[in-house]
Amino acid sequence: MLSVQSLGLHHSGNYLFSNVNFTIKKDDKIGLVGKNGAGKSTILKMFTGEINFYEGTIVPEGNITIGFLKQDLDFVKGRTVWNETMQAFEKVNELKNELDEVNIQLTTRTDYESDSYDQLIQKMTDLNDLLMHHDAYNLEGDVEKVLFGLGFKANDFHKITDEFSGGWRMRIELAKLLLQKNDLMLLDEPTNHLDMESIIWLESFLKEYNGAIVLVSHDKQFMTAVCNRTFDINNKKIDDYKANYTKYLELSIERKEKQIQAKKNQDVEIKQMEDNINRFRASATKSSFAQSLIKKLDKLDRIEVDTDDVSKFNIRFVQSVVPGKIVFEAKNLGKAYGKKQVFDGVDFFVERGEKIALLGQNGQGKTTLAKILSGEINDYSGEWNLGHNVNIGYFAQNQEEVLTPNKTVLEEAEDAATEETRPRVRDLLGSFLFQGDDVTKKTKVLSGGERNRLALCKLLLRPFNVLIMDEPTNHLDIQSKEIIKMALNKYEGTLIVISHDREFLQGVADKIFEFRDGSMKEFLGDINEYLTYRQKESIREISAERSKLQESKAERELEASKPIVEKEPAFESKEQKVLKNKLQKTEEKIADFEKTIKKLEREFTQKNPSAKELEDYELLKEDLAKELQLWEDIALEMEN
Repeated sequence: MLSVQSLGLHHSGNYLFSNVNFTIKKDDKIGLVGKNGAGKSTILKMFTGEINFYEGTIVPEGNITIGFLKQDLDFVKGRTVWNETMQAFEKVNELKNELDEVNIQLTTRTDYESDSYDQLIQKMTDLNDLLMHHDAYNLEGDVEKVLFGLGFKANDFHKITDEFSGGWRMRIELAKLLLQKNDLMLLDEPTNHLDMESIIWLESFLKEYNGAIVLVSHDKQFMTAVCNRTFDINNKKIDDYKANYTKYLELSIERKEKQIQAKKNQDVEIKQMEDNINRFRASATKSSFAQSLIKKLDKLDRIEVDTDDVSKFNIRFVQSVVPGKIVFEAKNLGKAYGKKQVFDGVDFFVERGEKIALLGQNGQGKTTLAKILSGEINDYSGEWNLGHNVNIGYFAQNQEEVLTPNKTVLEEAEDAATEETRPRVRDLLGSFLFQGDDVTKKTKVLSGGERNRLALCKLLLRPFNVLIMDEPTNHLDIQSKEIIKMALNKYEGTLIVISHDREFLQGVADKIFEFRDGSMKEFLGDINEYLTYRQKESIREISAERSKLQESKAERELEASKPIVEKEPAFESKEQKVLKNKLQKTEEKIADFEKTIKKLEREFTQKNPSAKELEDYELLKEDLAKELQLWEDIALEMEN
């Protein structure tokens, strides 16, 4: 299907990888693994042609189609979720339009005996055959299946995409990609915007996918379930394992043991050569022999051993003073944003030492509750009480909002440290993979993963008896997640964690607070027990949603059959029109700023930005903030 030969790529003056060879076949489902910066996302971009300045060749066999999940959304305003998703069938839509034109001609023409009329009939037959080949008359069922699987409700289908957050719009883009049924599908962290139920559905869908997949993911359980082959990018090469992720881990241990032994043998050989060079360098008769040894030593391909054993990172979250038995207690707690009630009537209490996971679909209130309990949100209904001697450490989901942009990594960590932990700052930063000159980087140029690692390191520098963590594993590579999980397993305080990573939560949380349909309920048990329960519930819920959809279709058909009665247009004042135009222009500016900022951020991950580029970047963010404030002011004025 796709052949790669002698592939190499320079990055920042060095080879990211070189002389790489492999072939992707039709049924391959390949997981790309490697440390952050190893080149996983880069390889996907090389496959799509987004990056074309490389050595070697990438040769697709035949006219294969390649699908790639776009990060820049370019939806047409005013389309519904359903209509936007239907854009996945570009070829089918073209065929349908062509068939409509043929049918119009057939009904309007009267030259039934002519050759051209016969040709039209043949064309209609050919188009119908093509549409049957593309299963064009069963597409609606496929669309329903995928949208339900990705967490949409029946009443979402006919809502405008503009009403949805960026994460939900990314789900629509993912739905379009899944429905296209490309020969080769490239997925870069596809679970980032999904809740746990949608991740499990996607896992099942990809296992049955009739095509090749190349997947980048830091979700170990997801990788193991989907992939039957693993590419390990390390030391500028790619090791190909014909195994899923779990089996790859076992095989890679054997490989590393051989690698360590080979390095020991090579070190002995190098030492012997260096001794001979020093012994014979000054000799008149042996100097040429010494020179040949020097050349041989220079050409030697030195073995490097991967160092990703997390057991050596002996880090721990330190508990401060022991709090009272009840840490949090809430009664009839609720929170609304404007007219949208996120949750209401929530009652719970959290006891000292409990480890609780907050689970549920995005937008159901998990982050909102975390912010209320950590003191970030003070505007809510009902009440909640903080226990005696409670000292909270909060890990926010968006770290760019809590790090100081112009401070270095070292300065940010030192400011978080106490007198007792200050001497350990550099050691802890090293444990979180900030080594050498990394500690002098400004926080504003850090990647998402680096920001998360720094924020987690800061939590370790100050003792807390309660940790509230919102998606702590986002953007983290597998090694960093293992380090955090080990530390949390040793933590003796109270933990409240939001995460969609099943493998991470297993063993960390022993109680679940589930958010669903504006309420919250408690589930006693670990993540696997909860998922078994949810799987049964999801089947019932999807069945109910399908019934709703059928009822909705029947109602729309009935409505369409009624005679059309023209309604008087709603009166719109001159002032309302002016504000509406202002709002639209502001939205367009916001979209432009966001697109430019995302482009710069992608460029910063590929190179070290100059001072001027960073200054322009900060000015853009300031301009975006002003436009967002202006949008809020105009929207409020319109409402008033």
